[in-house]
Amino acid sequence: MQARFAGLLNEHRRSNWVRLRTLAILRWIAISGQLAAILVANRYFGLDVNLGLSFMVVGASVVANLIAIFVFPENKRLSEAEILLMLLFDVAQLAALLFLTGGLHNPFALLILVPVTIAATTLPARSTVLVSFVAVTLITLVTFFHVPLHTAEGVQLRMPPIFVFGFWLAIVIGIGFLGAYAQRVTSEVNSMSQALLAAQMALAREQKIADLAGVVAATAHELGTPLATIKLASSELAEELGRHPDLRDDALLIREQADRCRDILRSMGQAGKEDLHLRQTPLCALLQEAAQPHVDRGTRVIFSPDPETCGLNPRPIVWRRPEIIHGLRNLIQNAVDFAESTVWIDSNCTDDRVSIRIIDDGRGFSQHVIGRIGDPFVTFNSRPSDQDARPEYQGMGLGLFIAKTLLERSGAELTFANAHDSYSLRPEPGKKCGAIVEIVWSRFELCVPENELGEGLGTNKPIAV
Repeated sequence: MQARFAGLLNEHRRSNWVRLRTLAILRWIAISGQLAAILVANRYFGLDVNLGLSFMVVGASVVANLIAIFVFPENKRLSEAEILLMLLFDVAQLAALLFLTGGLHNPFALLILVPVTIAATTLPARSTVLVSFVAVTLITLVTFFHVPLHTAEGVQLRMPPIFVFGFWLAIVIGIGFLGAYAQRVTSEVNSMSQALLAAQMALAREQKIADLAGVVAATAHELGTPLATIKLASSELAEELGRHPDLRDDALLIREQADRCRDILRSMGQAGKEDLHLRQTPLCALLQEAAQPHVDRGTRVIFSPDPETCGLNPRPIVWRRPEIIHGLRNLIQNAVDFAESTVWIDSNCTDDRVSIRIIDDGRGFSQHVIGRIGDPFVTFNSRPSDQDARPEYQGMGLGLFIAKTLLERSGAELTFANAHDSYSLRPEPGKKCGAIVEIVWSRFELCVPENELGEGLGTNKPIAV
């Protein structure tokens, strides 16, 4: 599922999420502000601004916007290259206006930060660096080459050189800081959104499996009576057709096929009942079900208490939820993947809480990522020794994130730690020396209330066709 989701992320990048209409509206706002600033500076403050060239530069943005609106549909999603070209055009257009209106002596030079910030929130790092580089280059050029601003009396408006240098330095630092900050924050937000989507996909998949199994179980139950009737009728026909061997053989064949259908539906219905009809289950049985896909992978899985003795003392009885099973299964898979030989699954129940510990005898969690466990897209197989031992393991960090998210939604609190010394990386096969994951629920969140134990599910609901 992680490989499939990785492909999904490659196909849908952040730049492809931005509509042309969104950037067009932002450009109309910028054009309105530029026109207002030019007219106010000329008419109200009496500054000698070259209106013809200034309006020509603003008109270039108007023409570009009109072409974009009329040539392309409103709901067009822009590619990375298209957004990059639009932002580079905006940077060049703003630099041209600054050239005509005093360069860095114009306080509106600070607006050069806007295209850089948009690039940081919508484009990959390489494109953001390109926009930032062009912005710094152009803002440096207009510092030295620009048309001075004059009042109506001919007085030139200039700031002291030290102020101009400080303003230039502030803009350059702002471009670098805001670009890096916006890029980092946006990447984390999008990573979290994508990982939450993966968690929802995993839960939806688990729910579909449970629903499908329920349909199978209901089908097996509902077909049991007509199959029994067919078997009874065919048996009576076989007895009455003793003098007609050919017809008797046909009746016996019908009975054999009815028995075969019964056996098939019984085997199918058993899994369906386990998935849907048992809403309540002992905790040890829940753990055994979660670990079932990984018990035969060459690593010994030890349960405490032993599920074979669970029937003697089935308490506690817990709610059987797909998200809990899937979350525990991901944690157990991670332990089996990195264990040397053994994984321990210990459960304990008190009057107010239920706790589960999953321990392995591997190397444990890396110290540089143990504080980030549960974050999406954090790779844990970063040690060279782990890569050499398991070259096929290319985890994205989504497994533990999905497990943590699903279990926390069920009311659990998760703790990740190492059983051995923080600086020891030597596994000891057969000993609890590796990674420890502890999951703790409030007894009220996980366990079935005493007054609901053994409560029936009611009559079967007809299957909607």
